[in-house]
Amino acid sequence: MTGTIKKLYITHDDVSKTRQDVKNIFLDTHGIKQDKFYNKNPMRCILITSTDSYSLAQTNGINLQAGSLGENILIDINPYSLEEGDRIKIGTTILEITQSCTLCKGLSSINSKLPKLLKNDRGIFAKYIEGSSEIVIGTSVQILNS
Repeated sequence: MTGTIKKLYITHDDVSKTRQDVKNIFLDTHGIKQDKFYNKNPMRCILITSTDSYSLAQTNGINLQAGSLGENILIDINPYSLEEGDRIKIGTTILEITQSCTLCKGLSSINSKLPKLLKNDRGIFAKYIEGSSEIVIGTSVQILNS
């Protein structure tokens, strides 16, 4: 299964917790450089979400802007069947799935239906394994195993 990177985001570690829509991100084994979660928890440092999550919300009458689910990487294929240890290739970058994304209270503040609706479709966490340290919007995404 192949797709592309649609959007990339960094969350700043400041009082406002602002999310920035960026054209590229830089990774290493500690996560995404310049992101507030960099070097905090290697099992939860890169959040990948599918455009399918936004479509599911839209189908249920909830309009969300891309980035609202807290993702760092938004892709146009669905990776939610992947399990811990499975891998995704983005250009020449290899990421390994570490866990499914747990739901947070922040989703309820957007819409009370979101936590239940996106229980298994919010996102997956990954860690950097090897390859290019830069990911750019439009880069191809390939699920290596599922």
